[in-house]
This record gives sequence, C-alpha cells and structure tokens, in this order.
Amino acid sequence: MIASIPATLRLDNAANIYPASMSKHYSSLYRMKVSLTDPIDISILQEALLSVSERIPTFRCTLKAGAFWWYLKRINATPSILPLTPLRHPDFKEQKGLLYRVSAEDASIYLDVFHALADGNGALCFLLTLTGEYIRLKYGASIRYNRLVLDPKLRPAYFEVEDSFKTVFSGRHGQLEQNVDAYHIRGHALPHAAVRDLRAVIQMEQIQTVCRRFTCTVTELLTAAMLWALQEEYRNDPSEKKRSVLKVSVPVNLRPLYDSRTVRNFSSYVNLGVDIKDGYLSFEQLVSAVKAQKAHDLQKEHLEPKIAANVELEEMFIVRMKHPIIDIINLLHGDRFCSQTLSNMGLVQLPEAMTPYVKDLDFILGRQRGNSGAFSCVGYNGKLYLHMTRKTERNAFEQAFLGKLSSLGIGFQLSLSNLA
Repeated sequence: MIASIPATLRLDNAANIYPASMSKHYSSLYRMKVSLTDPIDISILQEALLSVSERIPTFRCTLKAGAFWWYLKRINATPSILPLTPLRHPDFKEQKGLLYRVSAEDASIYLDVFHALADGNGALCFLLTLTGEYIRLKYGASIRYNRLVLDPKLRPAYFEVEDSFKTVFSGRHGQLEQNVDAYHIRGHALPHAAVRDLRAVIQMEQIQTVCRRFTCTVTELLTAAMLWALQEEYRNDPSEKKRSVLKVSVPVNLRPLYDSRTVRNFSSYVNLGVDIKDGYLSFEQLVSAVKAQKAHDLQKEHLEPKIAANVELEEMFIVRMKHPIIDIINLLHGDRFCSQTLSNMGLVQLPEAMTPYVKDLDFILGRQRGNSGAFSCVGYNGKLYLHMTRKTERNAFEQAFLGKLSSLGIGFQLSLSNLA
C-alpha cells in the first residue's frame, strides 16, 4: 500500500531539535483528546487504528540515529490501544518503538505524540482521521473527507509525508533573527516530571464579541491577556535582576502559506511582546502591540529569512557532525527568548457526519524545558477549549490571566488535573 513512500525519512528541520534535547527529565510531548457521545469500543478503535496507521505511514515509523542525522524508519510493529498514562517521558519500548501512543478511557480517545514525529496540525489530522474511521465502523456514518479527516481507503501520497521545509526553503539564504532574553516566571518547581493542567471552557461567542470590540483575532486577544498577566508577575517579582522584556511565543502553521499538506512538522513561530522598562502598558496598548507585531512578523519577507536560516544551519558540516550542537542551538535560540507559549489550533470544522458523535476536542502541551508553563487551545462546536499547563506550584500567572478575561466579560468553566 505504501510502496511510493520511502522506508526511511530524514527528520524535518523542525524535528531535529527534539531528540537532541530529550533526556530523562524532559521530552517534548503533547496530548490531544477527542470525546465522543458513547463509551469507546476498544476492538473497533483497534481496527480503525490499524487502518489509519497504514494510511498515514509516518505513524508506523520509529526514530533512528544515523552517523549525521536522526531519521524515521518504517517498522513492522502493529500499533495497539494502550492504557492511559501520565504525560511524561515516552516509553518507546512499550509503544513498540512508535513515537505516539493511542489510549481510550470511557468515551474519550487520547493521542500522545513525541514532537519529532509531527506538529499539532499533523497529529490532529491523524487523530481526527482515526476518529472518523472509528465512527464509520461503529455507526455506519458516510463521511465526506477533507484535509483534516483523510479517507483511509486511499493510498498515501508523498506530499503528505514530505519535509516541506526542504521543499520550500532548501537552497535559500537566510538570517537568524536577533532577540534578547525574556522575563521568566519564577517559583518552586513541582516534583520531577509533574505537570498541572488547568482547563477553561469558553463560549466562542463571548470571546468573539470581545475580539470585535478590540478589532483583533482570538490569538491576539489571548496573547495580550497573557502579557497582562506577565506584567502582574513582573510587578510582584522582588528580584532586582529580572529582565523587562515580556514575550509570548506563538507557533505559526505554515501549510496554508505554502500550500503544504504534510502531516509532519511544518510550523514556525512569532515572538510577540513588549519591553516594560519604561513602565506598564494598558490592555488596549498590549492588544495594539500584539496586532502590529504579528502583522509585521507574518509577512513573508520577515518570516522566511529566519526559516531559511534554520534550514541552512542544519546543512552546516559542524551541525551534521555533532548532535549535541543542536541542543546548544536550542538553548541559545529557544525558550530563553520567550516568557510563555500560546499554541492555538484554530477552529476545527468536522465533516457533518461526524459532528453528532463528537462532543469536544482538547489540545494539551506537556512540561516545558525552560519556561514555567504553556497555553494551548482549540475551537470546536461553539466553544474554545483552553489548557494552561505549568510545572510550578504557584498559579498566580494563570489567575491573573483568567481575571483579565473575566474583567472583559468572558466567562469560563474550570477544571484542574495532574497530567504527570
């Protein structure tokens, strides 16, 4: 079925950093979850998983280290539905070498992914295709497939597993962006690998009403509220050496910009923020700053040079020769330049035949390496599902953020859980 797909695929440009920086204390993991109307039938889900993992063949690969590069290698392991576990360092042995884990509990399907395999959009495609096939098998639904819900009966196409960074940016010369170190939230760390997750469910109509008031997007509004909360953290931080730059890193899905349909990694980021050394800013000023920076940084003439520079850097001989150098690059050009992360998957539109069975969607980032936590969200069926994860005991930042939303007239339902 997958004769047109190579048996090995070198890791894409964005993926290289994840195996390099993985340790017993940290690995870049995230979780996606879809909740259905009825309890999951494990045998049907297992049948769907076998079909979909053939349809998206990178999900039948393991991670291998070559002389110069890590790569994905096709393996014969049969994926299985596994027990739900904490979101912590992956047990690749239990997962038969696979870089993801599918679990089911009650009426929910969980997908935990090691970031070297796919970014959030690629993983969401896999999860929703799996969900669509499960719904088809269990309920006999006739699904009209789209870019997020693939037809399992079709052969996989090479463009779905290509390294779009190489396709678009190979051979270009770029320039790494210049950054300054950002403020980081301080606080007593939770025990090893522990992660607290605060989930907020928000009515989309409420948040869109506020967005219209400020003429901004949902991402811009949430980013501004995070910067507001960072100002509060800064104000109450007694350190005399604290940095005055507050920044939120916002991942950017590159697929619509370059007509890519890869299910691997193909995203970049923009760091949006302010320097408050001369004083604090009003919320209106924060929204204006975020809008202006985002509009500027997402222009291709500003976005492309840093992506091309990263692709060019990967080809340098010294980086090819020494894996640890990639880890150093991550430390020098990673979390130190942002205070927090906001990853917004956007509004998900499912095929009409699936909507009666799908109640909600969740997207959750795991424990961060250099920052205290991260926010992630996805919109579905009139609601925004927002997750605030952290590795610190204190939750003052999250409370300040939620307080700002409340002051804007945005209500929410909260639930707290321990992910690990």
